[in-house]
Amino acid sequence: MDFRSDNIATVANEIMAAIAKANQGPASGYGEDGISEGLEFKYSQLFEQDVKVFPVLTGTIANALALSVLCPPYGAIYAEENSHIMQDECGAPELFTGGAKIIPIRGKAGKIEANQLQKCIADSASGFVHAVQPSVLSITQVSEFGAVYSADEISELCEIAHGANLSVHMDGARFANAVVALESGNKPESAADLTWRSGVDILSFGATKNGALGAEAIILFRPELSQEMAFRHKRAGQLASKMRFISAQLDAYIEQGLWLKMARHSNNMCSILAKNLRTCSDVKLVNYGGANELFIRLPGRWVFALRREGFKFYDWPETVSAVSDKPCTIRLVTRHDTTEKEVTTLVDAVKQLAI
Repeated sequence: MDFRSDNIATVANEIMAAIAKANQGPASGYGEDGISEGLEFKYSQLFEQDVKVFPVLTGTIANALALSVLCPPYGAIYAEENSHIMQDECGAPELFTGGAKIIPIRGKAGKIEANQLQKCIADSASGFVHAVQPSVLSITQVSEFGAVYSADEISELCEIAHGANLSVHMDGARFANAVVALESGNKPESAADLTWRSGVDILSFGATKNGALGAEAIILFRPELSQEMAFRHKRAGQLASKMRFISAQLDAYIEQGLWLKMARHSNNMCSILAKNLRTCSDVKLVNYGGANELFIRLPGRWVFALRREGFKFYDWPETVSAVSDKPCTIRLVTRHDTTEKEVTTLVDAVKQLAI
C-alpha cells in the first residue's frame, strides 16, 4: 500500500530477463556491444526519424548532460519553478553546464504557459554583457504536478523558444505516462509528435520509473550535437564499461510496446483512484492530468489515520498536523506494479474516514 513514488517499483520481469540474457558470455565494453549498437536503429524507428541515443544511469545526469550541450556557461535555462532541474538535482545542471543559471517560471499545475514564457524572454537582457543570456527552454513531461502537455502546447512553446534562438529540452522522466495519457481510442499519441515534430531538440527519456532497473536515455534529435555529447557523456562517467546491461534495459523497454503497456497500467490505476476519491466528502481533487500522479486535499487527521493503517505517500508540500482538520495536500503515485487491491483498499479507507 505504498503510493510514495514510481521509483519504489519492482523491475519488470521482461527487463530483468533481458539483463540475464545479456549476461551470457563476454561482450565488448564501452557501448561497442551488439545491444548498445542496435539502440539507435530501434529508437529511430520509435521516433520516426534518425536519432542519437546515449544511455545513462539516472534522470539527473540525463537532464544535466542534455542541458550542457545546449547551454553555454553564461546562459539562462527557463524552467517551471517546481521542475526537477530547479528543485531536486542539487545544482547538477549548473555544474555540468559550467555555471548556467536556471530562471524559474511560475506555471499552472507545473506547466509553463506560453504568455509567461514570452514575458520572461521579453524581460531578459539579451545581448547585455552583464546578464546571463537566454539559451534554453526546459519543459517537464509529465509535470511535477501530474499535468500533461499536449502536442499543440509543446509546439506553441517551442515556436516561441526557437523564435528567440532558444533550444528546447524535455525532461521525460514520465514520458511513457504522458504518451498513454494522450492516447485516443487506446492508440497512444505519437512519440514523434510529442517531441521533435513539435520542436523539441533533446529528450531525457525515462525508463527507471516505469519498470527498468536503472536506465535512462538521452535522445538527440539534432545529430550535430552528438560528437560533443559523446565527450561529455564520457567525461561525466556515463560511458559504462559494461554498457550492455544498461542498453539491454532500454532495448527491452520499448520491445513490443512494453513501455506503453506498463505506463497504461499505472495510469489506469491512478484513474481508478481519481474517479473514486473525487466522490468522497471532504476530499478535493487538486491536480490530476490523466497520468499516474494524483494530488488530493483532505483533513490533516485523515492523513495520520491513513498512515497508521499502513498507507505510504508524501505530503505535498505541507507538514501535516495529527490533530488538525486543516486541509492538506498529499501526492499519490501509481506504478507499473500497483495492484487493484492496493487501490481499492486505499479508496475504502478514505471512504470510511468520510463517514
